[in-house]
Amino acid sequence: MKLRSQFAFFAIFLPLTTLFNFAVPGITDFSVTQTVHAEEIFIEAESFEDRGGWKLDTQFIEQMGSPYLIAHGLGQPVVDAQTSFQSTENGHYRVWARTIDWVARWGATPSPGKFNIEIDGKPLDATFGTQSKDWAWQDGGIIDLEPGQHRIALKDLTGFDGRCDCLYLTTNIRATPPAVDDVLSPWRRSQLGLPETPVEKGPYDLVVVGGGYSGMGAALSAARMGCKVALIQDRGVLGGNGSSEVRVWAMGNIRRGKFPRIGEIIEEFCDHAKKSPGTYEEFGDDTKELIVLAEKNIDLMLNHFAYAVDATDVVTHPNAATDQVAKPTRHVNGVRLLNTMTGEDLKVVGDLFVDATGHGWIGAWAGADLDITDKGRMGMSNMWAWDEAKQTQSFPNTPWALDLNMADFPYPRDHHGQWFWESGFDKDPLGGAEAIRDWNLRAVYGAFNAMKNRDGSEDHKNAMLTWVAYIGGPRESNRLMGDVVLNQDDVIAKRDFPDGCVPSTWSIDLHYPKEQYAQKFADNPFISHAVHDRRVDRMYGYPVPYRSFYSRNVDNLFMAGRCISVTHEALGTVRVMKTCGMMGEVVGKAASICEKHDCQPRDVYEAHLDELLDLLRLPGKARRVTVDSEITIPEDAMKEAGPLGPMPGIDPAKLPGTVLDDHRAQLQGKWNKQTGLAGYVGYLYRYASPNKLATATFETQLPNAQKYRLMIYNRPHPNRGNTVPVTVKVGGSTLAKLKINQRDEGADGPINAGTFELPSDQPITVVISTESAGGNVHLDAISWEPVND
Repeated sequence: MKLRSQFAFFAIFLPLTTLFNFAVPGITDFSVTQTVHAEEIFIEAESFEDRGGWKLDTQFIEQMGSPYLIAHGLGQPVVDAQTSFQSTENGHYRVWARTIDWVARWGATPSPGKFNIEIDGKPLDATFGTQSKDWAWQDGGIIDLEPGQHRIALKDLTGFDGRCDCLYLTTNIRATPPAVDDVLSPWRRSQLGLPETPVEKGPYDLVVVGGGYSGMGAALSAARMGCKVALIQDRGVLGGNGSSEVRVWAMGNIRRGKFPRIGEIIEEFCDHAKKSPGTYEEFGDDTKELIVLAEKNIDLMLNHFAYAVDATDVVTHPNAATDQVAKPTRHVNGVRLLNTMTGEDLKVVGDLFVDATGHGWIGAWAGADLDITDKGRMGMSNMWAWDEAKQTQSFPNTPWALDLNMADFPYPRDHHGQWFWESGFDKDPLGGAEAIRDWNLRAVYGAFNAMKNRDGSEDHKNAMLTWVAYIGGPRESNRLMGDVVLNQDDVIAKRDFPDGCVPSTWSIDLHYPKEQYAQKFADNPFISHAVHDRRVDRMYGYPVPYRSFYSRNVDNLFMAGRCISVTHEALGTVRVMKTCGMMGEVVGKAASICEKHDCQPRDVYEAHLDELLDLLRLPGKARRVTVDSEITIPEDAMKEAGPLGPMPGIDPAKLPGTVLDDHRAQLQGKWNKQTGLAGYVGYLYRYASPNKLATATFETQLPNAQKYRLMIYNRPHPNRGNTVPVTVKVGGSTLAKLKINQRDEGADGPINAGTFELPSDQPITVVISTESAGGNVHLDAISWEPVND
């Protein structure tokens, strides 16, 4: 068996001795009673020379066995995918295509994903993507081929997500190819000419599986601390949910808390999208890749799907209490990979591994202790966007999509179908992932059909679909158990673990079907709502412990991302991307300690925790050549942020006088936080409505007895108060009662509230009130500036 080209086309000659006499459709008087040689031609769709408008889908390899091409044209047929192949025999060939009718699992009709196959410009009689609710071989009939080179094309007919895994042509026209649901099944392996044992790569100090924020954080952090790293990603781009393919904007505050250096690596590549979903450009796929490629210690392996691990038992410990042998500790030796472009089988070996897959695949295959929530589990989102053209736009009717009218879904305001287009609640998030994604697609197409062809048609004549994510954004599946299983009470009570490090600032955000839209499709709602427990500290953050980032029973396995060791409720706060990325940063530095001391992740906590905490205090760009080298800090390292994060406003330390920012005030009543008006002091400013019994009291003791000017920092706005009460006290006695105008445009900057002769041995108090303020009261900062006559 010989690989004829880089496109993984194979022609295999197998002896076939049989006795048969049969009629072939379209061929008369055809009978064979002899020994024949059958030619087999196998072509993986993903290896086509020219994919045209077809996209590579690698999300569901674990479920159906292979990557495949999908004609994701938003209702417009995509450009043909084409490739060449070679035949050596003159004769009749039966053509098979492995495909699926992707709505048939729900009994929906007609099939939306129809496509033809053309060979040398001639279409086969069959229409593909129309027969089976499961992935299966569809018979394309018999053609005649002469020896030589031929051209084959996938011709999309609808633009509605037709799918092709592979093609098989054989002169044994009675042969039916076997099922190939398993990854690199023996028959597929034989057709691809793959050796029985995979090609081995490595060894690496750290093997990171998953190229989202958590995996990137781990790889970059470890590489800069001297580890040789393999970063494995099943897609052609990095970023995971934070890539242009999914477009979930990066949430979770970084660079704050106990270790405000954590998050500096994430700051280098995170998106700053203005909406979710944002635009393609906002997610910076190329920037992410360039940052990774700049690290000489990282071997980046895009388009490689991890499908198994090699793991062994390493030790058993007798249980003195029961006199029984405890569950053995597991050890990962290597990860098996499928190259989704060529079909090559690889094994990557290393000392340490990071499961950053989101689904906890590596841990599950290795035998790690894990958990998954049965009821109340969150789902998967496929976001979408639409726009309005200058002319009328048509959209095909979609009888196979969900049967929706405008009242059946929230109107996609701002031309965005946002995060709450979510389904799969309590469905199988692993084995049923493709069905969850496809249900989301049916919901989106059904909604847009309502806008274009049903009761929304008059208002949407010029509307057109511009983007629908065919890559799903999952939220919850396997969680791998570590030495600490973080729970909701730990977060709310701010339980202080000695290894607490990654600041989680997102609320405990859990998603449930939104009842308003769940009636019509009660078994599988597709619109969610979020229930927030907002008792999480959004500024400083809750420090998640390091012991949640490694497996308790697989001795060399780290976790980073949404598969870490937490409960379902705690997952609600740690699962957002920037927080996940910071987990990776910690794991990468811990891995360097493991390599330096020849130890395992648990040993870092038990014997080298101080060393880890020291590394967490280093800038994100700090680096060393090897784990034993001296650490250097480059000149372009970021300025260290404070415990409340990088200061977006004016630094109080740079202002004259004794400055008291709003967080120094004792607040009574309701004060709302805001950052919308530029030029404020510190991290934010506050405002309160008039006559709401809200007050802010600033108290300090001045360094010298002398004249001081009271400056009240202000951002003017038409809704501000023009008679805001300000009281100045010395000790407990009132020195002055003032009225200030915060409304005037001329008051942009600090308002001079007067000059006072003040002592240094008594507390000086300023009270700002909302009583009869004449509008909203702005609270930012005050300053006592010395007046030198």
